[in-house]
Amino acid sequence: MYAITIPEPGGPEALVWAEVPDPVAGEGEVLIDVVTSAVNRADVLQRQGFYTPPPGASPYPGLECAGHVSAVGPGVTGWSVGDEVCALLAGGGYAEKVAVPAGQLLPVPAGVDLASAAALPEVTATVWSNVFMVAHLRPGEMLLVHGGSSGIGTMAIQLAKAVGAQVAVTAGGPMKLERCAELGADILIDYREQDFVEELRKATDGAGADIILDIVGAKYLDRNVKALAVNGRLAIIGLQGGVKGELNLSALLNKRAAITATSLRGRPLVEKAAIVAAVREHVWPLIADGVVRPIVDRTLPMADAAEAHRVLESSAHIGKVLLRTPAG
Repeated sequence: MYAITIPEPGGPEALVWAEVPDPVAGEGEVLIDVVTSAVNRADVLQRQGFYTPPPGASPYPGLECAGHVSAVGPGVTGWSVGDEVCALLAGGGYAEKVAVPAGQLLPVPAGVDLASAAALPEVTATVWSNVFMVAHLRPGEMLLVHGGSSGIGTMAIQLAKAVGAQVAVTAGGPMKLERCAELGADILIDYREQDFVEELRKATDGAGADIILDIVGAKYLDRNVKALAVNGRLAIIGLQGGVKGELNLSALLNKRAAITATSLRGRPLVEKAAIVAAVREHVWPLIADGVVRPIVDRTLPMADAAEAHRVLESSAHIGKVLLRTPAG
């Protein structure tokens, strides 16, 4: 098969479409003929040499895909050759074939075409696990989403609105904020021109956000704590603004607030399977009913993964950027 390889870390040009050995479905795994994969920030970090795949994972980038089951390994039940599926991966999505634990497999939701389904596994698993399973967003609460026009952001807006929460977003510029509003965002903050702490305070009569979903990290840490409501929960899922910040513990204590920080890729298989099962139970019906949908910015040939990375790094996209295999 062919896959995107990274012979040496570097810029987008470091991504090379090359012939590599075919994967094999092992115990408890299925083999997928990939139609599409999706591009994530973690893929960019891996290309740059900053995010080594976990032990046993494919060395090729790609944390989600959609395609057809082409082989079923020993011990797998409930899946058959030919099934249309999408999957959460620890790596290997930028390829024509990938082996994946059966617990990380999902059927393509009703109403979604196979190619677009690749836009779903990583964002639904990330948002559902952090906002709902850990932070316990409830109807009527306020969720602040940083990067509201990103793949994570567009999914977070839709899921929060689906359960009756209010949503504030930060995004860069009027066009991105307009798209967030179309998805249901109630409070729109241009982080380039506005202070999100002050804007949120004005919009909530000083209450702040019950939950903040943060992709920035250190750069926003102090301001995020200031923006939290009493009993608020800050969920950190990204480090685009650095890894080390100063935390005012007194402010955190006064608000009786909590901070969690999680990643998905390196979790044990049993934890990933539990998250995927929860997504199938709670999110897939919302997609089937048309309440939630994948947001796809563009689809590029997988051999042009370098261009897809340039798009992601420029933040010129809204939603997900997909890669299609030659057979897709």
